[in-house]
Formats: sequence, structure tokens, C-alpha cells
Amino acid sequence: MGERAAPTLHPLGDAALVLVFGERIDPAINARVLAAWRAISALRFPGVRDVVPAYASITVHIDPGITSVDALSARLLDVCSTLPPGMDATRLVEVPVCYDAAFAPDMDALCAHAGLAREEVIERHSRPDYRVYFIGFTPGFPYLGGLDPALAMPRRETPRTRVEAGSVAIGGTQTGIYPTGSPGGWRIIGRTPLGLFEHGRDPCCLLAPGDTVRFVPVSADEFAALSQGG
Repeated sequence: MGERAAPTLHPLGDAALVLVFGERIDPAINARVLAAWRAISALRFPGVRDVVPAYASITVHIDPGITSVDALSARLLDVCSTLPPGMDATRLVEVPVCYDAAFAPDMDALCAHAGLAREEVIERHSRPDYRVYFIGFTPGFPYLGGLDPALAMPRRETPRTRVEAGSVAIGGTQTGIYPTGSPGGWRIIGRTPLGLFEHGRDPCCLLAPGDTVRFVPVSADEFAALSQGG
């Protein structure tokens, strides 16, 4: 499916439907996904309970007591037919990361897997600007595209029962940040002192789909100062 092709629509029972814009992880396709997500959300169609973007699709959850998949389908496709061309504008968010051993239990394994020295792994990880494709898994968790292919590494065979909040990790060809303490199987190579998800903050999530993330290496002392608001 081309990046400008009309999306295909797939019902999920009577309470949701999926708009599929493509079949690969691609910034241009994701830009159309996010443009449609914003447009559909802004229209507030009666009966639409939630609009959830992913890499190349959107899931629209509905209340079947108010509307129906059939009634909504044409309206959604009409919205998607009038999306503006081009890439979406992004917000740049710099994320400080301490890559010290105390925060990076999988760094040695990654270095061995990639055949790179620790310093080169840090340089390669912090060099790119990453795209937030979507937020998922747990509130505030960003799925980031743009990882240097040399750093790609499979997830752990046995996930950890707890990963600390702020842990920066690699899973396959992506990198991400754990917003809260949770189980997880990605390879942990650092930690940020920033709070990615906080109840009572508006918005609760620090990052949003379409944002650009730039990792900035910091020392353990800088990490401690930032953690204390310094």
C-alpha cells in the first residue's frame, strides 16, 4: 500500500474498527496515521469512545448503543480522504540519559552483540533524532523509531519482573523508555531522570505521537542533580 493510498477499514466486532494506512514502519505512513488521529479526535463523532494510533493504523473504539461500525465507516474514510499532504510538524524533546553501569544492566551484552565499545554504543544511541511513532504497552511508553541498525538486539528471552521507571532500553530495532516501574523484556542501557508519566500533570504523558526525541548523555552527578530538580 502506498503512503498516500486511502486506508482500508476492518471492523473488530461491533465495538471497534481499524483503519490501516500501510504494512510497514515508515515515517511518512505514520505521519498520515497521526494526521487522521488528530482529525478524527477533533471531530468528536457521537459514540466514539477512543481513537488509538499505532505505527500504520488507527483503532477507533465505539459505543454500539450510540453508533455502529457501518454508520461510522464512511465518515472516517471521508476524513482520511481530505488529510493534508506532507510530513507532520514535530516537537523536539531532549531527554537526558545516564548510561553508567548502575543504570545499564544490559550494556555489556549489547556491546558484545554489536561488537562495539561502550563509548561507541553511547555515541550511536544518542546521535539520531528519534520519532515517537505511538504511545503504548503502558501509559507514557514511547515507541521510538530511528535506532542505528548496529544497535538492534532481540529482547531478553526471560523478561525482568521489574524495570525501574526511566529505564532507556532497546527491543529489536527500536528504542523506548519505561515510564513507570513494570515488568519488561527490553535491553536496558541507561536511565533518564525525567518523569514520562505523572498523574495530575496536564498532559500526563511527557511525550506524544509525532514528537522528536533526542537523547543527551549525562553523568551520574548530573543525573542526581536533575532527579532533585537541580
